[in-house]
Amino acid sequence: METINITVRVDKETKRDFDTFCENVGINATAAVNMFIKAVLRTRELPFMVTDSGEQEKRAYGVRAVEAIKRMREASAFTGNSDLSLNEINAEIEAARQEARMQ
Repeated sequence: METINITVRVDKETKRDFDTFCENVGINATAAVNMFIKAVLRTRELPFMVTDSGEQEKRAYGVRAVEAIKRMREASAFTGNSDLSLNEINAEIEAARQEARMQ
């Protein structure tokens, strides 16, 4: 298969650190970049999440809300009360949001 060159600009320190990493794991930079490209093509996605900070913050709130609901379910299972009111759920979500704002 014919090969072509790809030129990528990075700062000197980043390139040095990347070369050192590659050497430590027994490959060179070309092999590492080829592995990255093939992984992207195989999975049809980047091998890491790319988000803006606003979306990341929204996900964090969502995770906290889900955790709050799980805690409520666990508490209700413990007490034998399996019915959660909408007000109770909303109160837990609001508490999680307030906690997140304070951090």
